[in-house]
Amino acid sequence: MRRLIFVFVMAAGARLAGQVPDAQAPISFEAASVRPNTSGDSSTSVGPQPGGRFIATNAPFALLLTLAYQLQPFQIQGAPGWTRTDRFDIVAKLEGDPPTPAIFGSTQTDPRMLALRTLLAERFKLAVHWETQELPIYALVLARPDGKLGPNIHRSVVDCAAVAAARSAAAKEGRTTTPTTGDRFICGLRNNAGRMQFGGNPISFFANGLANQVARVVIDRTGLTGNWDFELTFTPERIRQAPPGAPPVDIDPNGPSLFTAIQEQLGLRLESTKGPVNMLVIDHIEQPSPD
Repeated sequence: MRRLIFVFVMAAGARLAGQVPDAQAPISFEAASVRPNTSGDSSTSVGPQPGGRFIATNAPFALLLTLAYQLQPFQIQGAPGWTRTDRFDIVAKLEGDPPTPAIFGSTQTDPRMLALRTLLAERFKLAVHWETQELPIYALVLARPDGKLGPNIHRSVVDCAAVAAARSAAAKEGRTTTPTTGDRFICGLRNNAGRMQFGGNPISFFANGLANQVARVVIDRTGLTGNWDFELTFTPERIRQAPPGAPPVDIDPNGPSLFTAIQEQLGLRLESTKGPVNMLVIDHIEQPSPD
């Protein structure tokens, strides 16, 4: 039985200067609640929900900002310290039921994220502007002159965007889609403790996801077209400790670095270069009062 697993990526894709910020008219939630969360819990849950809803639980403001504008943390300047420590609960709803992008955090902007920008401006008095800066970036390129790829990467037989559209259409009609037989697929990018699983999407989406790992914008210069599947295993630079009561994280401390794994397992390479990067600069922000 083929299982289509939709992974909603919480780390937003980094914007290059050539990617003009969305110029749509402001969108607002028809109802929204914003409350400080002082539970002291370390867990965070955030994302779009059916029915035009957006729910965030125990989310730092910095995370909400990166999601709203689909940026990486290093692309935001002028944020005060409390934006990384103070946490908030948000329950909000758009009018109607807009479709959710196949990959949450991809370059396709969810209407909920546009409405989140409006909400942050209203409740936190957030004012921002864009600047383009020439910064170090990485280009994802083919590692070999002959273009031969590594053993872990293969062309995908699944188009996750098309599958998501079919699922959304079926849901509106009250139908459920039945998976077909075959292999097991990951739709999107799943990254967990030194193991990346990617499927049903272009390599450009993988490049966007890498930005969160290497703290630089990553652009796709591989020339590869179509959708791809792969699994990548590596040893993270920082190995997070498992929460109390959870099983220990199973990571080989002597495994390859992310850079080495990309080259050996995928036949790709991260090449250091410079390029224009869009930066979001905070001009004004205030801590909100409880609803």
